[in-house]
Amino acid sequence: MTSIGVLQIAIFLGLILVCVKPLGSFMAQLFEGQRTFLHPVLRWLEVLTYKFSGIKEDVEQRWTTYTASLLSFSVFGFLLTYALQRLQGFLPLNPQHFGAAQVPPDLAFNTATSFVTNTNWQAYSGEAAMSYLVQMAALAVQNFASAAAGIAVAVALIRGFARQEKKTVGNFWVDVTRATVYVLLPISILAALIFVSQGAIQNLHAYTEVTTIEGAKQILAQGPGASQEAIKQLGTNGGGFFNANAAHPFTSPTPITNLLEMFLIFLIPGALTYTFGKMVGDTRQGWAIFAAFSVMFLIGVFVCYHYEQAGNPMVAKLGVQSAAGDGQSGGNMEGKETRFGIASSALFATVTTDASCGAVNSWHDSYTALGGLVPLFNIETGEVIFGGTGAGLYGILLYCILAVFIAGLMVGRTPEYLGKKIESKEVKMAMLAVIATAFSILVFTALSAVINFQPMGYWNPQGPATANLNNSGPHGFSEILYAYSSGTGNNGSAFGGLTVNTPWYDLTIGLAMWIGRFLFLIPLLAAAGSLAAKKKIPETAGTFPTHGPLFVGLLVGTVVIVGALTFFPALSLGPIVEHFLMQTGKLF
Repeated sequence: MTSIGVLQIAIFLGLILVCVKPLGSFMAQLFEGQRTFLHPVLRWLEVLTYKFSGIKEDVEQRWTTYTASLLSFSVFGFLLTYALQRLQGFLPLNPQHFGAAQVPPDLAFNTATSFVTNTNWQAYSGEAAMSYLVQMAALAVQNFASAAAGIAVAVALIRGFARQEKKTVGNFWVDVTRATVYVLLPISILAALIFVSQGAIQNLHAYTEVTTIEGAKQILAQGPGASQEAIKQLGTNGGGFFNANAAHPFTSPTPITNLLEMFLIFLIPGALTYTFGKMVGDTRQGWAIFAAFSVMFLIGVFVCYHYEQAGNPMVAKLGVQSAAGDGQSGGNMEGKETRFGIASSALFATVTTDASCGAVNSWHDSYTALGGLVPLFNIETGEVIFGGTGAGLYGILLYCILAVFIAGLMVGRTPEYLGKKIESKEVKMAMLAVIATAFSILVFTALSAVINFQPMGYWNPQGPATANLNNSGPHGFSEILYAYSSGTGNNGSAFGGLTVNTPWYDLTIGLAMWIGRFLFLIPLLAAAGSLAAKKKIPETAGTFPTHGPLFVGLLVGTVVIVGALTFFPALSLGPIVEHFLMQTGKLF
């Protein structure tokens, strides 16, 4: 590792830390129904939305009604996104004349599911499949909607801890509206303007044919990219307007935009920790969670950076210099963005998989075995290292429930968290979420590794699922494992090297996305309803403090151990075996 690389990581985390308190305080005010500095400017839009949609601002919902609202909102978004894709040939803003042939039913199902669940997994090339209308009215709109829904669920869970003897956890429609109007829209507009100022593309022109220096003809794709780039990162969506995603110069033209993209990914997840502390009446609780986030993030990024900077040992054995020097970056530059280098690429890979974002500026398939293990393991923790917009906070609160439960078992005391007794219902709901996501990842991976499911040539016309791999052995297995981890974890990034635009992968990864989103969310909303109805109990000498270093260590340990125990057999068949084979030179 180099001093410049370490400095880049430190500056990035410092920028996030500076914004945690001001944005977190703002969101606490907002979701507690208080007036903010943006109300004079945007209150009219909030009120207009309520009137147009028939929302009663002062009516709250039980957790069951809140959940039903979330599900109906998501199902409607899915149907709208699916329809716009299939009908794009008949709709305007389609200068390249893309039609239903570019988006067959299985791909449309996969893509609609992907954007509605905040996964943004892409089995297609954006510039070769989607019209401008679909990009804006379907995909960009769902970037806002799915992110706002995640924030709403996090806020509902916070209310569960903050309230006592209440039957309601808020109003889903009000929470989504406020998250969109006061948080996502203003920041996205500002970020989009910065992207455009740096050279990102934002227009509605048809693609341009140019002549290269060699005299060849080349088509330059363009379109309304900057506006989608802003919300894709801020909402931890990750779906790229262009196939090259954040490595495309029209998307991220400069180092400033590269830093801005990473900053937007962590901005809201980091600030929500302070929102949590403010709303429960003890900001130390929020800082404890932020500290746990930061510890896990730093471990991951430095492990990834170390192994990528160390390079491929098999290449080093050939006498190729792999150390950084004045004339070269050294390390493993395969699949890296040469404009940004190894440190920024490793940082981006860690950030995007710590959060459920999925945007990439380098190709994870080309990482070293243990360098690639970091983004894979990040996803398999349940995306709770900062995590997605809202998803990170409600995910880590799930682990807080498990952590205090474990602490209670060790001392023989009923576990408590923030003055609420953690009883069997909350623990069962937390474990249901963990087991459901692990089941999805492991079962779908196992099926795809061995299946030859080809009735009538429909499910997989290319043959067995493994026939779509570009790599054999442990690395090929990692590609399959990563695909289902990314889908279930609602991340959206890909290892690459695996052809996933087939009916088998489109449908099974689509199902994994539904499982990962809603079998994780629904149990947590049930826990929120249960917690809100409970009385708060006073602290005693036996109360386990949940705001100090001991709790931070226990929380980090719970996340790591649960992830390791759940997925170690699968990981040992993939990146861990690959690492030892590379060390011995027996991989190829």
